[in-house]
Amino acid sequence: MAHSSSYVTGIGWRHPHYEGLLESKPELDFIEVHSENFFGQGGAALALLQQARRTYDVSLHGVGLALGSAAGVDPWHLDRLAGLVERIEPVRVSDHACFARGPFRGATVHAGDLLPIPFHQRSLDVLCANVQQVQERLKRPLLVENLSAYVSFNSSAMSETAFLSELVKRTGCQLLIDVNNIYVNALNDRLAGGGADPVRACMDWLNQISPEAVTELHLAGHQDCGDIVIDDHGSLVCDSVWQIYRHAQHQFGGIPALIEWDTDIPSLQVLLDEACRARAVVSAPADVAMT
Repeated sequence: MAHSSSYVTGIGWRHPHYEGLLESKPELDFIEVHSENFFGQGGAALALLQQARRTYDVSLHGVGLALGSAAGVDPWHLDRLAGLVERIEPVRVSDHACFARGPFRGATVHAGDLLPIPFHQRSLDVLCANVQQVQERLKRPLLVENLSAYVSFNSSAMSETAFLSELVKRTGCQLLIDVNNIYVNALNDRLAGGGADPVRACMDWLNQISPEAVTELHLAGHQDCGDIVIDDHGSLVCDSVWQIYRHAQHQFGGIPALIEWDTDIPSLQVLLDEACRARAVVSAPADVAMT
């Protein structure tokens, strides 16, 4: 269901809003779901997603491929994702530049979290190999998302933007840029002693990414805990992130944007209002964009 605006926006479709969205069919360009919630071969969840697909484009966003893991991609996970892609025919498929799989007590286990990877050649080789494997199986480009990371590695030999740009160059994948993740990292860098203005640092980060590499943007809220900022997806998008998002849209030429909300999920109308603001912020004059 296309919107009259040229800016394509969507919301993350979570369980509390399954029924409400299907009944009201609000005006959205697409919805995004976590792929792993629909890995069953049948059942109610998959039937609901197939019903929604008849009205909306669907973007599949994964949290379990663990693309940066030296242990490789879990064959079962990739099989289930390939089956879901075949059933739903999504407009985009994405996951994160992270690791989560590794050996533990003689078995390969999944940490159940999005853990950061160092930005050096060996981890880039691992990430590229895993992304290539997924793309070959899915027969389509994969979108890879930048991470909100609460630790960094002394062994990193390149910047995050150089690392992601090289990934795109070597694999032909695309990037899903999470604007809130960039801002969370910039805030935590300042808390750790970095002196850069967080908004300016985020805009500089975006300026280092080729517009041709980016296919989707994510927007979300975060929580300031005093000594650390957490990317919890549990609140409204803040003014600074809207400002960075506006810069990103002008930098990248207008690409699909998604409102993510995963904790303390509000009413569906709140998400729809945020999606409307994602259009308005980009098209408004600079002096009124944040009001």
